[in-house]
Amino acid sequence: MKLTRWFKHLLAPPWLASHRFGMALSAEIGAAVMLAEAGQPGELRFVAEGPLPFGYLWHERNARQRAADLFAQLGVWDTAENTGVLLYVQLVDHRVEIFADRGIAAKVPQAEWEAICHSMETAFKEADFRGGALNAVSRVGALLRTHFPGAADTPNELANQPVIL
Repeated sequence: MKLTRWFKHLLAPPWLASHRFGMALSAEIGAAVMLAEAGQPGELRFVAEGPLPFGYLWHERNARQRAADLFAQLGVWDTAENTGVLLYVQLVDHRVEIFADRGIAAKVPQAEWEAICHSMETAFKEADFRGGALNAVSRVGALLRTHFPGAADTPNELANQPVIL
């Protein structure tokens, strides 16, 4: 299993994520993030990655661990009200992870995040990267508005443009 995963990542082209999430789709995702953040205090970051860095393979780290590291590296944890959410897409492992800061994780059940992840994974299996990504961003925004009704918008603390690695 370990060698199979290594080969998948080492043989995957470094441009895989930028091919799936090109400039036009990245712009659409950025606009969708801005809309998703309206009317609620959450801050959303979208990250898509092709092959994992070699160190993650060497130490047998999974997509969830990579998402946690990116959550910290991108400063998603550093919002004033602890309301950051990272939506991470690992293309080679076919995994989607949502990592929420403690201000949100305390109120939103894990099952709701898992439903969004499953929906994205299903869309991606059908090569619908646009629909899967935009639907997930919209659903995260709606979910946050549901769990934080009447909460005021907060200043935009994180960039809306997706990170494509």
